Amino acid sequence: MYLNNHSYYSLKYGTLSPQQLVEAGANIGVKRMVLTDINNTSCAYTFIRECKKNGIEPILGIEFRKFHREDAPSALGGVKDGELLYIGIAKNEEGWRELTALLSDCSLDGKQLPTEAPELEHCFIVYRKLPKGIKHLRDYEYVGVRPTEINKLYSSYLKDFPDKLVVFAPVTFLDEDGYKVHKLLRCIDLNIVLGKLDPKHCANASEYFYTEDELRRVYGHYPHILKNTEALLGQCSIEMPSGMFNNRKTFTGTVKGDMKLLYKLAVNGCIRRYGQGNGAAMKRTLKEIKVIDQLGFAAYFLITWDIVRYAQTVGYHHVGRGSGANSIVAYNLYITDVDPMELDLYFERFINPHRSSPPDFDIDFSWDQRDDVTDYVFKRYGREYTALLATYNTFKGKSIIRELGKVVGLPKADIDMIVHHPTETDKHHSFAKHIFKYGKMIEGFPNYLSIHAGGILISERPLNYHTALQMMPKGFPITHFDMYGAEDLHFHKYDILSQRGLGHIKDAVDLVAKNQGRAIDIHRVEEIKEDEQVKKQLKSGQCIGCFYIESPAMRGLLTKLACDNYVHLVAASSIIRPGVAKSGMMREYIQRFHDPESFTYIHPVFEEHLGETFGVMVYQEDVMKIVHHFAGLDLDESDVLRRIMTGKRKNSDTFARLQKKYFINCKERGYPDDLSMEVWRQIESFSGYSFCKAHSASFAVESFQSLYLKTYYPKEFMVAVINNFGGFYKTEFYVHEARMCGANIKAPCVNHSTYLTNIYGDDIYIGLIHISELEKKIAVSIVKERQKSGNYRSLQDFVSRLDISKDQLEILIRIGAFRFTSMNKYELMWEKNAVHNPLVKHHNTGSFFTSESDHYDLPILEETRYEQAFDEIELLGFPLCSPFELIDGEEKGNIVARQLGRYLGRRLSMLGYYVTRKHVTTVNRKHMSFGTWLDLEGKYFDTTHFPPALAKYPFRGKGCYLITGKVVEDFGFPSLEVTKMEKLPYVKDERY
Repeated sequence: MYLNNHSYYSLKYGTLSPQQLVEAGANIGVKRMVLTDINNTSCAYTFIRECKKNGIEPILGIEFRKFHREDAPSALGGVKDGELLYIGIAKNEEGWRELTALLSDCSLDGKQLPTEAPELEHCFIVYRKLPKGIKHLRDYEYVGVRPTEINKLYSSYLKDFPDKLVVFAPVTFLDEDGYKVHKLLRCIDLNIVLGKLDPKHCANASEYFYTEDELRRVYGHYPHILKNTEALLGQCSIEMPSGMFNNRKTFTGTVKGDMKLLYKLAVNGCIRRYGQGNGAAMKRTLKEIKVIDQLGFAAYFLITWDIVRYAQTVGYHHVGRGSGANSIVAYNLYITDVDPMELDLYFERFINPHRSSPPDFDIDFSWDQRDDVTDYVFKRYGREYTALLATYNTFKGKSIIRELGKVVGLPKADIDMIVHHPTETDKHHSFAKHIFKYGKMIEGFPNYLSIHAGGILISERPLNYHTALQMMPKGFPITHFDMYGAEDLHFHKYDILSQRGLGHIKDAVDLVAKNQGRAIDIHRVEEIKEDEQVKKQLKSGQCIGCFYIESPAMRGLLTKLACDNYVHLVAASSIIRPGVAKSGMMREYIQRFHDPESFTYIHPVFEEHLGETFGVMVYQEDVMKIVHHFAGLDLDESDVLRRIMTGKRKNSDTFARLQKKYFINCKERGYPDDLSMEVWRQIESFSGYSFCKAHSASFAVESFQSLYLKTYYPKEFMVAVINNFGGFYKTEFYVHEARMCGANIKAPCVNHSTYLTNIYGDDIYIGLIHISELEKKIAVSIVKERQKSGNYRSLQDFVSRLDISKDQLEILIRIGAFRFTSMNKYELMWEKNAVHNPLVKHHNTGSFFTSESDHYDLPILEETRYEQAFDEIELLGFPLCSPFELIDGEEKGNIVARQLGRYLGRRLSMLGYYVTRKHVTTVNRKHMSFGTWLDLEGKYFDTTHFPPALAKYPFRGKGCYLITGKVVEDFGFPSLEVTKMEKLPYVKDERY
């Protein structure tokens, strides 16, 4: 009887999770139920699983509603006021494939759903009314009749179709509160206040579960409707198998062929990587091949190798990381550059005979190359078999309050009061209690689907057997389920990711070739790791711009560890993660690193398995080792626990079961309770943020490559960092670092600048992209015209060759882009009025003859001393001179960062230019901060602002500060504990 049931994956429409929907049905004795979410298939597998758990026969369908293309994500982000077209119900898995293919094809091809359902061999179609122009229904087509419509049936044209009528009793909510939640969701979707909600845009108030007895009573005078419905449901059955077989099974076409190819590539690669005589490497290679064969992962390795091989053929640099980098086979196939023999990487972390979950590779490419690699995968393996994973953007926290506040018509000030002061109920609008009540009910609902960071699925059968696909603005389709849904179906995930660090490296190599005529082989990783100058640079902590090791926290850690080699950097890359610091073990690691005799291992197991890291759990596999060897959990259980504690379903029943088993096993082994609790505390507090060792090793390789370029080609490297954006710091500080490396920093110039920042010898010209409010089309045309017809000779020549507005021309004059004319800004502004007529269009033709302009004797027009600096602050966001030159009055505090070690324990004052800060909430819920600054010499130093000082002397934005405090030192790293801080005024801006 239940043909039309919505979960909350009927986005901004349904109100029930799949579990709630099924449990509610089971509670009233439902025997068969059809899931028909609106233009969505996200929870199909979950629905089937929950139905079987509750003794219900699951049936899958889709409620098709018109797309609204003016709102691109509407098909996945809500139903708007989309007209209900029809409901498709799958007879079997082929019918499910037909329904998902219909939804997918319309999305992928940018077409509207057809008003009349196409011919579908394995489906039933239920209309709400006969489509226009249709007088006869096909065998599999029906019309649904609501319980509220039954009394009008005698006078309806539908009475002439007795064999084509079925029960239509939709389920969208469970009770009155659910109905109110539904209406609030509809208002959020339509972006309207509650009073404007039209009944036609929301569900009927009766869309809750009727019992079967109630339906039989309602439809009692029309028994043929009940009979038709039961007959329809009786012909439907669905299975959605979960297993490794869902993945593409082979690369070559046969399993045997895959193993032959993998064996050849792995063995030959081992010889290339390690040489002919390395028996240990070959032994591990053959062992891994055997396990890969046993678990059926050969195709996974070969497909990953194929992706990397494509990238290499087109000259793309990649980094293979993640747990997959533990594998020597991956190293031999050049999927990764991390040598697992060198670091004694734990292969069982990646793949072991007990592991039920699929392996995981993360392949990073430069941000401007990743999409091309993704496109290759789609074209190589086919549109029907390939898709990106979705992620669910859910309703949560403050965003719910804001959405509901708008729906009930509250002004922004009232909403802000509720958001920022949720406990001060006496200041809230009277509607606030309703907002909190219904906000709590909506919390966690999916809002819309977006793209996973890089997960790609490649299936054996068409993906439409599992899900519909949705085309996204990037031009790639996504599944309707997320990574957890993929795991439930045992899909492998190929993570094709992007990062700016690889862009830095790629562009720096190109810039060195262009600026110095030198070719660099950045893949000489072993040589680079042993380069003394590179190691010296690492130990200094001066790594601004270098991948993953440039932040203030990492600079401090590298200094405290005196880190000067690859192995120690691998550890540091994981220690810096929040979990280790939170557990207190980062400081403990540093202490033990400097004084290995200063501690006692908490238990002999820690000494045996964590001796390399002084008994501190640093990597994800350390969790596996301790849980397995200390507490006796099986290896597969240890891996499951590790996965859960890295943030994957930590609230699950499995986690509770394994936690219980951990403590039971510890008790059986005779461990004291305080020991068991302390080990668990370390595991729990740290593992959610930790890296696996191979992941840290991959990051460390890339960090060394960045360090090499910064050590030997610092100016070109910093230009590459500037041009790739996305680093830890703002552009200003990368420009500053280039200056500290010996570059001459030049303001944008129409004759030297390109769209991005460039370098000529030691001169770096800021790119036109950095000029605020300069239109991209103007910036691009400046460069294009100069490349075509040569440098601009004067302002008059410039305006005669380009179409540019008065405002855009003034921006270029103010930033100093015409300084080659030897005229100051006021003279150029005056000349602009004589030579520039924005109404004249030039079409980039230039002038055949140079026309002479009238000459006037002008009064002397001079720029003020700091005018250029203030224009730069407005247009670039920062001055190109030292900001300390702009301080009004006499400078105080002449101590600089390199002198701090001489003043330990003493109170002093320093001048600092604000760089960044990290905000922290203490255990007492008070606020403190860690600040980072530049000193008078352009060097970095750090400050700590405890709650009392921060409350009295808060940060007041960018600028120069006089900072007073006590000099302290931690493992050789000096900093200032601030007791007073004052922002210093700049000189008067005399432009106005």
